[in-house]
Amino acid sequence: MFEFDLTRTDGQARAATLTLPHGTVQTPAFMPVGTLGAVRGLHPHEVERAGAQIILGNTYHLHLRPGEEVVAALGGLHRFTTWGKPMLTDSGGFQVFSLETLRTISEQGVEFTSHVDGSARFLSPEKAMEIEWALGADIAMAFDHVVPGGASRELAEEGMERSLRWLERCRRRHSELAADGATQTLWPIVQGGTYQDLRLRSLEGTLGLGPWTGIAIGGLSVGEPKPVMHRVLDELGPALPRDRPRYLMGVGFPEDLVEGIARGVDLFDCVAATRNGRHGSAWTMGGRVNIRKTTNRMDDQPLDPGCDCDTCSRFSRGYLRHLFVAEEMLGLRLVSLHNIRFLVRIGEQARSAILENRFSSWRTEWMSRYLQSETV
Repeated sequence: MFEFDLTRTDGQARAATLTLPHGTVQTPAFMPVGTLGAVRGLHPHEVERAGAQIILGNTYHLHLRPGEEVVAALGGLHRFTTWGKPMLTDSGGFQVFSLETLRTISEQGVEFTSHVDGSARFLSPEKAMEIEWALGADIAMAFDHVVPGGASRELAEEGMERSLRWLERCRRRHSELAADGATQTLWPIVQGGTYQDLRLRSLEGTLGLGPWTGIAIGGLSVGEPKPVMHRVLDELGPALPRDRPRYLMGVGFPEDLVEGIARGVDLFDCVAATRNGRHGSAWTMGGRVNIRKTTNRMDDQPLDPGCDCDTCSRFSRGYLRHLFVAEEMLGLRLVSLHNIRFLVRIGEQARSAILENRFSSWRTEWMSRYLQSETV
């Protein structure tokens, strides 16, 4: 149920098939984020029509409400959300560490104050595994210590070493929960900030605790400059196992997907597609469109003439602008849907280019068109 078939490579870029209990994922692929068990504002059928093969759920938020016991009692996250394809749950580590003044870190775990009701909570590696097991996604992520972008070497090393210690505890507890049948797999997260030797030490320690069916790269896109992220991927890539999927966590702007794929990344996720969409910001190959602008008032063209999403296939920019000006919620949904499709199509187009041994030229052309465009 947990297989990875590397079909072809073109430079460092990879085209593969990931097999999970609820279906297969053709990579490279973007994974829309369903924080609270829903991709914000969108019906599961719409997300599926946009080409999404796998979506995420957020352990921290689902633990706070409705609670993992509710989700489990109602059949697990797949049945609860009616999403029948693969799902991944993060561990809640990023959200907990983002609370800053509302949490206290110890070797045992993290004490934090719920942003929902102010109640005192505690999340440990073992607890995270228990929550993720109850949620029942195909892939559960390990509980790790996330440090901010630009963290000092001392802080990055502390987070990396603690993440390895916590990974061993995650592995042990997950193995206990899965003893009666492996319906879920656990993926580790490589940490180490922007320091090459720490990243390589993290990877070495992670592989020593395996075997794993996939490996995630965490702690990037958290404030460091993009060239620094690219350097970390360049340095880490050659050391990563070739025969397992690579997941770059929290990265999902269009140009970041293309650059990540070029460096051997298989899976991506980010909330930016729907977050930008709700504010009227759409990604297109003609530039980033602010649909609220007056220049769109009489425009009868689609957001992106080259896009095949349900939004671009049916609605004009003028209509979308009207929806936003009138504060009609359909506008937020339609631009979010387009942005999801835009990112999914990048994965599809890159995969075709890799299979046809033309990824380098496709990447150059795509980046040239996208980056030279101005916001309109």
